[in-house]
Amino acid sequence: MMSMLDLTGTRLGYTDTGEGDAVVWLHGSGPGATGMSNFGPNLPAFSGFRNVVVDLPGWGASPRHTDEPLIFHAAGVIAEAMTALGVERAHLVGNSYGGAVAMRLAVVHPERVGRLVLMAPGGVLPADAPPWPVGLEHLFDYMALPEPSRSAMADFVRLMVHDQSLATEALIDERFEASAATHPELPIPPNFGDLTPDLHKIRARTLLLWGREDQTVPLTWAPAILHGIPDAELRVLPNCRHWVQYERAADFNRIVREFITDTSTNSSGK
Repeated sequence: MMSMLDLTGTRLGYTDTGEGDAVVWLHGSGPGATGMSNFGPNLPAFSGFRNVVVDLPGWGASPRHTDEPLIFHAAGVIAEAMTALGVERAHLVGNSYGGAVAMRLAVVHPERVGRLVLMAPGGVLPADAPPWPVGLEHLFDYMALPEPSRSAMADFVRLMVHDQSLATEALIDERFEASAATHPELPIPPNFGDLTPDLHKIRARTLLLWGREDQTVPLTWAPAILHGIPDAELRVLPNCRHWVQYERAADFNRIVREFITDTSTNSSGK
């Protein structure tokens, strides 16, 4: 069940279930995204953990009250929320924009981050962007619409998955209805903020997960993050686009659970 947390100057929607080591789940910036729409079906595979699933500021139940770059503002809100919820330290799992928020938290609050799992994270752009990949073009075009459009949402959802059978009418309806409730009033493209200069400060052991056919944050953008974070590894899943946790759910659940429960150290001993 969704709860609301009162924080400094804002409120945050979240779901908090289970007991054990904490995992904080951070969703992407697509229209209609919420924490539970992104990750709800994955949570049964993470029994034995305390799963805190949030709606990031400006999405779902969480309002946004600042013009600060999205990544930096959201990371501050999540850090405050963790304190309010008694979460001293957590593994962070984030896709796309949520992955960028996770990286920012690992930069400014390294003592609060266990493992990082990042699915095609944003926040680090190559020198030749824009032009934007087709998935980002559709995301920004949707944000710029005067009002939400179901047909535009259908086009967006179909770009997120390689297997078109997964772009169901029910999923399109769910995302469209959620987007209608929180249609963004943001600059187009939004000011997400740039994490490139700070990647070397991330000390958490990091797993990058990428769909080989991703058309939103393409695989060609991965090397900057892979080589920028000192302790990062990359897994590429074929026949998969941007929603790895949805399109390859069984593989995602297995790989991530193994990663966050692995007690071995890496070659550098971190």
